[in-house]
Amino acid sequence: MHDQGKFIIAAIGIFCSYFFFGVVQEKITRSHYGDRNEDGTYDKFTFALVLCGVQCVWNFIFAKGLMILKPEREDKTHYGYYACSSLTYLLAMVSSNMALRWVPYPTQVVGKSAKPIPVMILGVLISHKRYSIQRYFFVLTIVIGVVLFMMKESKISAASSAEQAVGIGEVLLILSLSMDGLTGAVQERMRAAHSPTALQMMFSMNAWSSGIVAVAVIFTGELFEFITFASRYPYVLGNLAILALAGSLGQLFIFIMVSNFGPLACSVVTTTRKFFTVLFSVIFFGNALTSRQWIGTFLVFLGLFADAAFGKSSPKKTEKIEKDQEKLLSNK
Repeated sequence: MHDQGKFIIAAIGIFCSYFFFGVVQEKITRSHYGDRNEDGTYDKFTFALVLCGVQCVWNFIFAKGLMILKPEREDKTHYGYYACSSLTYLLAMVSSNMALRWVPYPTQVVGKSAKPIPVMILGVLISHKRYSIQRYFFVLTIVIGVVLFMMKESKISAASSAEQAVGIGEVLLILSLSMDGLTGAVQERMRAAHSPTALQMMFSMNAWSSGIVAVAVIFTGELFEFITFASRYPYVLGNLAILALAGSLGQLFIFIMVSNFGPLACSVVTTTRKFFTVLFSVIFFGNALTSRQWIGTFLVFLGLFADAAFGKSSPKKTEKIEKDQEKLLSNK
């Protein structure tokens, strides 16, 4: 098959996989389950650990399958690196999923698009990395866009304004971004010390994350609460299976895109996909945006596109590995 055909198939695969991933994720986390309760509320899916665990297990199985088909060299990375990065990776995912209980899906997507900000800051502070002036400018554009998007509308009451300035959902997104930055910093140290391949990192991180979340869901009692919830609404299991399958297929097409066309092409495709995910959520789920939020969205994706096109052209091998792993582990 010609390269053009491979690119089209991989791009369509990424679009379709994460399109369904976003739709199903929003359906799971924001739907009303059952009839109205006596207090006027509905049952809702609140099991962030279970949601993350399903994704980690499926991604672990997916990575293991790829490693069977394409054997990798021995991974000599110290387990401490994987334990630390898996913990922060899992905390970032849990926080992001929990945020959907308080913010609409477009807010989560745009907020998570600010991932280069903490990655860059902690890369400078912990890994002593250096970035070009133009890349700082691109990230500043993303910062301005995120601030415009996340700002609450003004309220009549000053006390109310102060209370609503930053909600629980926004705090969780900030926590998720902070964990993303720590994950990137630990991974940078890991790559410098042992140079594991992207697939090895994907496999080991999801293996560790699956183990951590398994302990967490039992210790917190969330597993037993989820079993009760699923027994009342068994159709949620089908939605979780679709979510996991869509995420695994998305990982597969991202791997194909990075392997054949490099991280730049993959970055452009995934950024475009995120924009259309926001657009779809606005149109079909009624998550209307204000004019200011549309401007913020435009600035965020403008900064991401510019960073993809002009800010990641370093020919160094370590830079290439970083971008490959970033695409494989990005929170969809």
